[in-house]
Amino acid sequence: MNTDFARFRHVSYGWDAAYAATLDPVARLVYRSNLLGSDQRITNTGGGNTSAKILERDPLTDAPVEVLWVKGSGGDLRTSTRANFASLELNKLRELRAIYLRDPNRGPKTAIEDAMVDLYPHCTFNLNPRASSIDTPLHAFIPYRHVDHMHPNAVIAIAASRNGERLTREIYGDEVIWTPWQRPGFDLGMKLERICREHPQAKGVILGGHGLINWADDDQECYERTLTLIERAARYIEERDRGDATFGGPKYTALPLEARRATLAAILPWLRGQISRQRRFIATIQDDERTLRFVNSVDAPRLAELGTSCPDHFLRTKIKPLYIDWNPQAESLADLRRKLADGLEGYRADYTRYYETHRRPDSPPMRDPNPTVILIPGLGMIAWGKDKSESRVTAEFYTAAIEVMRGAEAIDEYVALPLQEAFDIEYWQLEEAKLRRMPPEKELARQVIAVVGGGSGIGREVALRLANEGAHIVCVDKDGAAAQATAQAIIDRHGMGIGVAGSDISACGPAIGLVADITDRASVRAMLQQATLAYGGLDAVAVTAGIFVSPDAEGRIRDEQWALTFAINVTGHYLVADEAAKIWREQGLPASLVLTTSVNAVVAKKGSLAYDTSKAAANHLIRELAIELAPLVRVNGVAPATVVQGSGMFPRERVISSLIKYGIPFSTDEPTEALTEKLARFYAERSLLKRPITPADQAEAFFLLLSQRLSQTTGQIITVDGGLHEAFLR
Repeated sequence: MNTDFARFRHVSYGWDAAYAATLDPVARLVYRSNLLGSDQRITNTGGGNTSAKILERDPLTDAPVEVLWVKGSGGDLRTSTRANFASLELNKLRELRAIYLRDPNRGPKTAIEDAMVDLYPHCTFNLNPRASSIDTPLHAFIPYRHVDHMHPNAVIAIAASRNGERLTREIYGDEVIWTPWQRPGFDLGMKLERICREHPQAKGVILGGHGLINWADDDQECYERTLTLIERAARYIEERDRGDATFGGPKYTALPLEARRATLAAILPWLRGQISRQRRFIATIQDDERTLRFVNSVDAPRLAELGTSCPDHFLRTKIKPLYIDWNPQAESLADLRRKLADGLEGYRADYTRYYETHRRPDSPPMRDPNPTVILIPGLGMIAWGKDKSESRVTAEFYTAAIEVMRGAEAIDEYVALPLQEAFDIEYWQLEEAKLRRMPPEKELARQVIAVVGGGSGIGREVALRLANEGAHIVCVDKDGAAAQATAQAIIDRHGMGIGVAGSDISACGPAIGLVADITDRASVRAMLQQATLAYGGLDAVAVTAGIFVSPDAEGRIRDEQWALTFAINVTGHYLVADEAAKIWREQGLPASLVLTTSVNAVVAKKGSLAYDTSKAAANHLIRELAIELAPLVRVNGVAPATVVQGSGMFPRERVISSLIKYGIPFSTDEPTEALTEKLARFYAERSLLKRPITPADQAEAFFLLLSQRLSQTTGQIITVDGGLHEAFLR
């Protein structure tokens, strides 16, 4: 085998022996796993598993016990920590063999296969709560200390080739053994044990239609063997790659980048509405060179129809994608929309037939029949998931499937799993049980909400509050750095997710920061287009942006300041609503809009003429928009008051102006924080509740209006002011 690791071209070698020497045995397993998972050519997100058989001390008797540490159910190698690994007493696991062999009906896809999984918790070492994977027997029965089971594109290309067994012998000789496709489980684990016994020279097995599993008694050797076996397959494919003739050569030409983005932005909201009839989905766009080469090719329709091969792929991508035969050079956007509509209808009908044909008496109910991957010549791939992370994983998996098909077609002929086998994986009761173990979705899950003014103050608090409830947040501000800072705070709190696919802005996480000037319609439109490209559409908008121009000593402002006040506080709110409404009408999904007004809108007083009248206009704008956008969109408002600390509306000059206005003693030498606190105390004492009002209090009102808790409320304004009787309903 090749051991010149510096010459690897198709995998990345990362083992640091000096660092590994500082780690305990379990930490070394985590280290190895993270290295393998960080290279998408080696395995996909959430896919593959690793293990180590480690001598531990029984926590009760202190006697030595051999423990299998193996990646647990639902983990991801790239991001795994020790907590993601199950630990099982190896002797107890091996004793389960007797229970399995007693069943006369044992074998692949039998009842005893699934029943064995329920016995794994009885083998748990040291009360480890991590659930064991269905792949556990594949590791337990291989008589070597370290095992890697990966899903490398290059090796799956062999596993998914019509003549995979012959190719395995040609590439690896007797070092790697071919075994036909079989669903993971106890029976497959015992077959691997037998292969090791009958082929002592073997270093690994290619699992037909599935992937690679290999082993060694030293963890570094196991890691290096994994890379070497993948490299050999990749070089074999590389030597036979057809270059420009890959996938039969090009049939269509990709649109230029700007035209691709404009076309996708134009079609995505409508498309999202079509596939979100049961539940809303979040999109990820993939239009890199390899994806475009595939979707534009002669063979794309044939290969797409065959579907994916590796089970880890089609659990995310469904059995096959929806391919739309659209000519980007000769057909219009209207043609694309018509073909998508026809394609979606046909896909749903075809998926229903697939389910009805292959279902078993105990199969779970049919899942959403809409595609999760849509391929369009000239544009690329649109992947869908329940959240951004899942849609990025979906895109990643189909990208891997494309590479598998490329490799298989270069060396042989790509074949997919038989439909019944695919169905039995997709609707496996154990997979269904895994889905049911998932925590319930948060209240605003699957929602995309733009918070305009999200860079500071109330807007920042609203963005953080909505993100806590599972919403995807588009933080918008005239100050781009502030918007990005809020988005980053959300990512820091909630993570980027495990998906790694996506092109340009569509490679984002649960939040993005965008710049917009709400007084400029073109700027608002461009911002919403970016949001659409990031997530596929829009469900709600909260506008917290506003301006208060501090008056001079006589309580006056300049004419241009008056105009700016109305441009931001009224016209800007309208422009955002008007542009967002275009997306909502295309989607056809219920949406929500919440604007910010003020209790000043109903309280006549001296010293804030422009601000107060602009907010009065905003109050009526809410009522007018509620009528204009009904029944699709609920439109409401939040009217804050007395929010000083943490508010972006109270810079030092306004605080000083207010202190002067109310005759509150102060010194110009005092720091801003002290001046702000004086004004906040004054406002609190002026209210009925005598408590300061914070941006977080306002954010709670926004959350209520944007959630379904007040789903029958529209055209209303919620006041959050601590109780100012001057602003009582009138």
